Amino acid sequence: MQYVGIHTQQRRNNFRSLLLLLLFPCLVVALLYAGCFLITYLSHPHAGEAGYSLTEMTNDLFLPTVPVALGVVLVWFLIAYFANTAIINSATGAEPLERKDNMRVYNLVENLCMAQGMKMPKINIINDSSLNAYASGINPRTYTVTLSRGIINKLNDEELEAVIAHELTHIRNHDVRLLIVSIVFVGIFAMVTQIILRSLPYMRVRSGGKNNNGAGVVLVILVMLLMAAIGYFFASLMRFAISRKREYMADAGSAEMTKNPQALASALRKISGDPYIEAVKRDDVAQLFIQHPRMKAKGGGSSSLFATHPPIEKRIEVLEQF
Repeated sequence: MQYVGIHTQQRRNNFRSLLLLLLFPCLVVALLYAGCFLITYLSHPHAGEAGYSLTEMTNDLFLPTVPVALGVVLVWFLIAYFANTAIINSATGAEPLERKDNMRVYNLVENLCMAQGMKMPKINIINDSSLNAYASGINPRTYTVTLSRGIINKLNDEELEAVIAHELTHIRNHDVRLLIVSIVFVGIFAMVTQIILRSLPYMRVRSGGKNNNGAGVVLVILVMLLMAAIGYFFASLMRFAISRKREYMADAGSAEMTKNPQALASALRKISGDPYIEAVKRDDVAQLFIQHPRMKAKGGGSSSLFATHPPIEKRIEVLEQF
C-alpha cells in the first residue's frame, strides 16, 4: 500500500466519511418510501382502476409519515448523544485513572496535549491484562482516553505515547462523535427489526381464524421486516466503512504528533497478539478500540465488508513507509 501523505489521507477520509454519514438519513427516507409503496400496493392492488393512482396513494401515506420517522431519529440521536459516555463506560468496565495512581500516563498525555494545543481529556483504565485502548466523548467536557492495564504495563514509553497519540487524533478529528452518530442510525434499523420480529407471532394470532385480511396483514408486516433488514444491512456497511477509514487516519495522526511512526507500528504488533478485552460484549462499542477487542486471534481485523477495523498488517505496512 503506497502512503500518500497525512494531510491528503485526512482530506480523503473526511470527505468519504462525511459522504457515508449523509447517506444514513437518505437511506431512512428511501426505505420508508419503498415500504409505503409496497404497503399501498398490497392494500389496494386495483388502485389505478378507481381513478386514484398508486403513486398518489403512496404519497398520501408517505408524506405524513416522514416527519414522524425523522422525529424518532432525532429523539434517538439525542438520547444516544447525552447518554453515550455512561453506556460506553458500563459496556467496557472503564474506571477513572487518578493522577497519583499513574503519573507516567498523565505525563505522556499532558505532553502530547500541550504540543497540539489540546485540552487535557479524562483518563480511564480497564482492569484487564490484554492490550487495547479507545477514545470516547462528544465534547471537551466528556472527551476521554481509556487504556487497558495491560497496554500500560506492557508497552514502553514511546509505544504507549504513540497509542495515546492515536486516540487523541480520534478526539481532535471528532471521530468518536461521527461513529456515535453512525451507530445511532444502525440502532434505529435494529430496533425496528426487533419490534417487527416480536410482533409477528401476535399478528398471526390476531389474523387467524375467519379474518380474510389476515394473510394480507402478515404480508405487510413481512414487507416492513424486509425493509428494516435491508436498511440495517446497508447502514452496517456504512458504519463499518467509516470505522475502517478513521483508523488509518488516526494512525497517520499519531505518526504526525510523535514524529515516530515506527513506535506505533511496534505497539500495533504487540496489541495484535492480545487485544481481547473480556468485559466488551457489544460490537458497536468494540469498534471504538484501536483494535477489535473481541478477537483472540492475532491480527483480529478482517478485510471483509463487515470488519470494523482494517487488517492490522496493512496498518503497520503504511506506518513503515514513512
